[in-house]
Amino acid sequence: MGALWLCFSLTSMAQRTEGDTLTTSYLDEVVVSANKWEQNLREVSARIATVNSSLIRLQNPQTAADLLGLSNQVFIQKSQLGGGSPMIRGFATNRVLLVVDGVRMNNAIFRGGNVQNVISLDANAIRETEVIFGPGSVIYGSDAIGGVMDFHTLRPELSTTGFSVSGQALARYATANQENTGHVDVNIGTQKLAFVGSVTRSVFNDLRMGSRGPTDYQRPDFQQRQGPDDVVVANPDPNVQVNSGYDQWNGMAKVLVKPSEPFDITYAFHYSKTSDVPRYDRLILKNASGVFANAEWYYGPQTWLMHTLNLTHTAATPFSNNIRVTAALQDYGESRHNRNFGGANRNRLTERFENVRALSLNVDVDKQVTDRTALFYGGEWVSNDVSSTAQRKDIVTGATSPVSTRYPNGSDWRSVAVYASVRHRVSEQTSLNASARYTHVYLFSPFDTTFFPFPFTTAQLSRGAVNGSMGVAFNPTEDLKIYFNLSSGFRAPNVDDVGRVFDSQPGSVVVPNPGLTPETAYTAEVGFTGQLTSRLSVDFAAYYTLLNNAIVRSAFLFNGQDSIDYDGQLSQVLALQNINRVKVMGAQLSARYEVSSRVRVESSLNIQDGEERDPLTNNVYQPTHIAPTFGSTTVSYQGKKLRAIAYVNYQGHVRFEDLALTERADAHLYAKDSNGNPHAPAWTTWNVKGSYTVGPHVTVDVGVENIFDKRYRPYASGISAPGRNLIFALRAKI
Repeated sequence: MGALWLCFSLTSMAQRTEGDTLTTSYLDEVVVSANKWEQNLREVSARIATVNSSLIRLQNPQTAADLLGLSNQVFIQKSQLGGGSPMIRGFATNRVLLVVDGVRMNNAIFRGGNVQNVISLDANAIRETEVIFGPGSVIYGSDAIGGVMDFHTLRPELSTTGFSVSGQALARYATANQENTGHVDVNIGTQKLAFVGSVTRSVFNDLRMGSRGPTDYQRPDFQQRQGPDDVVVANPDPNVQVNSGYDQWNGMAKVLVKPSEPFDITYAFHYSKTSDVPRYDRLILKNASGVFANAEWYYGPQTWLMHTLNLTHTAATPFSNNIRVTAALQDYGESRHNRNFGGANRNRLTERFENVRALSLNVDVDKQVTDRTALFYGGEWVSNDVSSTAQRKDIVTGATSPVSTRYPNGSDWRSVAVYASVRHRVSEQTSLNASARYTHVYLFSPFDTTFFPFPFTTAQLSRGAVNGSMGVAFNPTEDLKIYFNLSSGFRAPNVDDVGRVFDSQPGSVVVPNPGLTPETAYTAEVGFTGQLTSRLSVDFAAYYTLLNNAIVRSAFLFNGQDSIDYDGQLSQVLALQNINRVKVMGAQLSARYEVSSRVRVESSLNIQDGEERDPLTNNVYQPTHIAPTFGSTTVSYQGKKLRAIAYVNYQGHVRFEDLALTERADAHLYAKDSNGNPHAPAWTTWNVKGSYTVGPHVTVDVGVENIFDKRYRPYASGISAPGRNLIFALRAKI
């Protein structure tokens, strides 16, 4: 690990097309994620990538997870088709932060394992997404260690003429999983009042993988209930991943009221609900005898709703130029249902239900103190209430009995914080940025000793954390920026860390550990971006992150025992513990060449490296969420009516020796090398997409992904990627 690896990655350069023209300079773009207010990118001393609506429409992503993957800087892992867990700079899940319209989605039960919460967002209702890399804890608080994904959804548009109506409809079909998606959104505006609403319905059938690649990924058989028995059925097409399909509803409504010039009041409602989502990686798991471990394993309907009330004041006062107050209520529900294949427990379905009710209040202020100095400050209050229930149901008789819950029912997680950030323009070429934040976190979990004789009945945590960042942005020319940044971040233990009881894998069980303390991260980053010539643009960043007191899963004693009975199986005891130190290093570079006013070529590559050290044993491991080499090369054409891109996506090989220990434990998800050990083979896909404007109101989109029908599985994923996939979409607007 001694040398710093270079990581080349596509940036928002790929998304700078607006209509038929390019913005005058990449550095003239405006971003909001750096400090929650609009800011010129040339003054930001951190790396930010943007995926805008133009690219979203051309690429036609099925889910918000697929949308994030369009940046080619965020690696997406999937355990099932109804999933998508972003990995940023070696961190993922509860170490990266999801934000929608200024409200954090991460809640008290975001886990260290792969999460699928991002699919609650509707990719068709997102107008732009910004990804800020590195610790964002100063502005966003706990969990923002690897980065922040800031989603901006459709907004109501006022009318300048008195009254206006606009909208669009989308119908899309994709062959790999027989996707059927319908979407409609409409905007109604007057000079003082505006409304925007959208509805999306998607149905995904079982996903077909490619026909050329490792046979280890195929599904030669599957489990099925026939009468009173579970049986194994031969799969007539092993490339079809049986029991992977699901469907989803999304709805959104926003109302904007402008009572007077300095005031905006916006109310927003978001709603998402999936069907049952089969957990494919558990359904293909077999024991040493080659028998399926599970007859059923699925997530129940995942529901998410959010009410948001936003008040913005844009007139200058002695304390502010702009003030935004955001209050939000989120209600998130999920459940897990699993049943053993065969054996004495074949009729017993274990069901665990979780619900999180999250309240938040944010106050964000910006003040132009002088011509050269701007101040950003604010505060945040967050409260999460967790309910967790469980039962075991006999699927033959319908009888139910109690069983241990996943989390302590009635748990509470709260945080309160204040922050301040200052930007000072030292000269016309140089800007300094400095920030600080204090966050206090409180957690309480009551433990039920009915099923496990815990040596404690409650867990409490009350901790404060101070974070800061300092950076400089230097513009030697109008079209070039050089920047440097030092920042710190933290992640406070949540209810999932402190109180969860679950089977991490067959034969092991994770028990609560109320003694956890926060993780702390320190990052250094240097980079440059801009135009080297009138045709050639580059974007480069190198970074190093150190995570201390890292919370990881390791062997543990429960009441002096290293194994206990869990759901009828003797299981090794594990617990989350602050015992590791994680290092992640890398660099990012992309290049774009303007062949002509209509044709451009771009290329990118990502390489990361890192190590995870256990201070107890001094052993060094590969961190789980270090993404392998991945990138993209694109040729694009922009005409008056036709847009087209041809691109190649690729991922490098991960040898068995470089697999994280957690991934080796999930060997059934990987192909086997010549020694029979799991590894992740390299893969490349060739793709082409186009969009043609038939008339002023109708656009036809056509695409072919994975043209050569490659069979592959992205690193750490439990389901293979789509094989050859034909996409057809029709858009109409008014």
